[in-house]
Amino acid sequence: MDKKQAIRQLAEKYDSFYFYDQRIILDRIEHLKKSFPDVEFLYSVKCNPHGGVLDTVFGQGFGADAASLNEVKMAAERGVKKDMIYYSAPAKAIRDIEAALDKSVIIADSLGELERIRKLAQGNRFELPIKVGLRINPAFSYDTNEGHANKFGVDEAAALEYMQKMKDDSFISITGIHTHIKSQELNASKLSSYYGKMFALAGRCEEALGRNLEYINLGSGIGIPFDEKDREVDVDWLGEEAAKLMAAFRKTHESTRIFIESGRYAPGPAGIYVTKVMDKKLSYGKTFVLLKNTLNGFMRPSAAKMMNKYFAEEPAFSWEPMFTGLHSFQFKALEEGGELEKVSLAGNLCTGTDLIAEDIEMPRLEVGDIVYITNAGAYAASFSPMQFSSQERPAQVLWCGGDSFVIE
Repeated sequence: MDKKQAIRQLAEKYDSFYFYDQRIILDRIEHLKKSFPDVEFLYSVKCNPHGGVLDTVFGQGFGADAASLNEVKMAAERGVKKDMIYYSAPAKAIRDIEAALDKSVIIADSLGELERIRKLAQGNRFELPIKVGLRINPAFSYDTNEGHANKFGVDEAAALEYMQKMKDDSFISITGIHTHIKSQELNASKLSSYYGKMFALAGRCEEALGRNLEYINLGSGIGIPFDEKDREVDVDWLGEEAAKLMAAFRKTHESTRIFIESGRYAPGPAGIYVTKVMDKKLSYGKTFVLLKNTLNGFMRPSAAKMMNKYFAEEPAFSWEPMFTGLHSFQFKALEEGGELEKVSLAGNLCTGTDLIAEDIEMPRLEVGDIVYITNAGAYAASFSPMQFSSQERPAQVLWCGGDSFVIE
């Protein structure tokens, strides 16, 4: 059974569903591992927590970038070891931190959180000192050597001051750093420059602490093509440049672990969103094709349309992960060819914002035909308001080839 046959078979049962191709996920993971042999990878669970996807990614040796206690548990339940689960999120509840301490490495997001963990340590229920990482809001960006206000992390100057002050504390010990300042970067040169800045930041942190770091988490950033004009990041070249930086670093840091968060790189292009034509109508000369579960099934194309309307007089800015760009998703009929017609694609919700594409050309569609949308493997199902009007939720399916599926 090929991919089209698999989709047709599933469409007999489901009017809308996510379809994740396991082979694409595995191929992209393998590409990362070959390009960065001296790096350990963490998978951002929030981008796609489908159980089959998690099993696939963790089965390849990736760890977890967890943004909640539940994501920590998802990884731990699948056998991921504590030193490969990194719990990084702002505004963590102290009860969640306490519950996660024996399953994950905590990445503190503020000085206040560090002090709350320190107070927890004083209860004498944990092995002391509690080892934590610190998310830093650095004094640089991808493009400049200036820092910017951010809800995430501790400003670099304040972080270095705290490290110097608390380097010999008996209750907590900062053993690693984490920085993530941008997603969806397609320029490999900018990513390489950022890695260089991160190793320099690590040096400043080590000077403040008086010891080497146990790990450096470079964060995410490697993007995927969304617009058809986009090009893949040259991961092979980027890996070579990173290897040069790490070779110099390794001269004095034989055991420091280097992490990169893979973000959407592996699952993003592996997913499509499949939906059926439920109705079709003509209104004042405009043809509407009505689909099952658009805004409430796959929100991001609708978000792009909304952004376009809000910024009608100037280009809309991207805002990850909700909105990447105006042409980030391609709308295709499963059965290609035939006469083309201009249509607007909308959904079955009782709201005018349930619109995903306007005045585009597609093969002539009729009720029951199958339409799919690209780039649906990451920040798609997990980001969509599926509770809106209590509609039936789209299924999520990992296709493992042939007639093998993992369905949620």
